[in-house]
Parts: sequence; C-alpha cells; structure tokens
Amino acid sequence: MAASEIERMIQLLARLPGLGPRSARRAALHLIERRESLLRPLAATLARAADAVRLCGVCGNMSDSDPCPICEDPKRDPSVICVVEDLGGLWAMERSAAFKGRYHVLGGTLSALDGRGPEQLNIAGLARRCEDEQVREIILALTATVEGQTTAHYIGERLEGLDVKVTKLGQGVPVGGALDYLDDGTLMAALRSRQPA
Repeated sequence: MAASEIERMIQLLARLPGLGPRSARRAALHLIERRESLLRPLAATLARAADAVRLCGVCGNMSDSDPCPICEDPKRDPSVICVVEDLGGLWAMERSAAFKGRYHVLGGTLSALDGRGPEQLNIAGLARRCEDEQVREIILALTATVEGQTTAHYIGERLEGLDVKVTKLGQGVPVGGALDYLDDGTLMAALRSRQPA
C-alpha cells in the first residue's frame, strides 16, 4: 500500500465523529495490520451498505428496505408517532425499548442561522401522515435546545386543527441534551412523563 493511500485512509477516518488525526492514524494502522481479517471484510461491507442502505419513504429511517422494518412491524402501534431530529434519536429511543409505536425522522431542527427552514425538514411528510393515517398522538422527542423547542412549537402549530394530540418528552431530558447521549432509564422516564406540547 502506497504511503499516499495510507494518508488518504487516515484523512477519511479522521472525518468520522469522535476520531481526530491521531485516533484515525491508530485505526488505520490497526486495519492495515489486520488486512485479511478486518480491512477487507469492512471494505466489502461498506461497499454493500453504500449500495443498499436508503431512507424509508414513510418515516425517514435508514434501512435496506423501503418501508423500513419498524414501519412494517405489525406489533407496533401505528396510532402513535415519535418525532425525532435524526437517526441518533431514533436509535436511542429503540435502545431504550420503551416505545412501541412508529417514528418520524425530521432530518434536523429549524435554524435560521444555518439556513434550515421547514422546507429543509421532513415536516410536510409528518403532516401528511397525520392526515392520511389513523394517528392519534405525536410525541415530540426533540433536543431541549432553542432550535429543538422552536421546531417543537412550529410542529405543534402546523398540526393544529388536526385530530391529533401533540405531546413532548417530560422530565429527564436536560436542557441542551441530545437523545443519543442519554441513558436508557432517562429516556424511559421522559417517555412515560410526556406532556402536552
């Protein structure tokens, strides 16, 4: 392997969250030293994932099927939808095993500074689901930041007039806390103590 290829590998690994240049160097060295048992299988899996993984047309989850397994699961309650900012939030809720409904991934929060308005988020898709499906409750599981609260308020106003109860997670979610970093017990408590939005 040429030195330039190793450097390119390190540069790409350093773009991953939680990996700086030194950690990326260590990861690259580890992969190269275990070329047959780790590097080649990882490269093949990444190539397959790049071709197969796509967004669910219903909820915005990532999966290799459309609709995703969560949307297709007959054991899940289709009348309750948990709205999350991103896949990290969805995965955190799933990890807690406290929620048995369906999801809707927004793709971020409203942010004037970042140029993200309602058109850049999957809010219209949520409104369509509330109109078309037998949805009785929307749970807003958004980050307790200014952007998250602004997004929650906007969604509440957007769904006003529909026969849908809009709630938000209650106690346990700290201001500024991202769902992906909360422990399972905190998520379960917040889900149980949800309140009107």
